[in-house]
Amino acid sequence: MVKLSELQLKEIIVIDDGRRLGHITDLEINGNSGKIIAIVVDAREKKSGGMFSKADELLISWDQIVRIGSDVILVKEVQGPDLYRGA
Repeated sequence: MVKLSELQLKEIIVIDDGRRLGHITDLEINGNSGKIIAIVVDAREKKSGGMFSKADELLISWDQIVRIGSDVILVKEVQGPDLYRGA
């Protein structure tokens, strides 16, 4: 079993081009089955919005995960519109 705190230490990398997406901040879980549907990742792009502004979050489907390694998580190409905009 892997804990969320362990997953949060791993960097998310797109396997197609080596792009670094950031780190897991949360999980989306199916309330009925208890299975993980998606991971939520802080967008790496830094935007000026002040100290209390929320960063954009990227939603990556569990099916897009190729491999969970010792220090990185490799994912297939990530495309929108699965992007949560901070309010």
